[in-house]
Amino acid sequence: PLVESGGGLVQAGGSLRLSCAASGLTFSNYAMGWFRQAPGKEREFVAGVRRSGDGAKYADSVQGRFTISRDNAKNTVFLQMNSLKPEDTANYYCAARSGLTIVTKAYDYWGQGTQVTVSS
Repeated sequence: PLVESGGGLVQAGGSLRLSCAASGLTFSNYAMGWFRQAPGKEREFVAGVRRSGDGAKYADSVQGRFTISRDNAKNTVFLQMNSLKPEDTANYYCAARSGLTIVTKAYDYWGQGTQVTVSS
């Protein structure tokens, strides 16, 4: 399973660091993605990182503010979120698949999510 942590309530302009710990799979064999879903909206891609950690993709809305990274020795992927905005408020999920893609439905394994709320 994948287990997210690190969500919470933060003021606009603040920062949060999300973590996703993986177990039951060979972590280094999987690209990892972060997604988010706000109430009434579809789940959307936020950021993804290749298996080795040497390449990443970002949604335009978070480019320059969010950074994805991974520690294969600890089976964990991170999402550092800076300069948070109220529109970043959502439930954030991590997911795994064999290769990096921005296509949400292509991911095979999902966590339960962690809530991020940004107040104005």
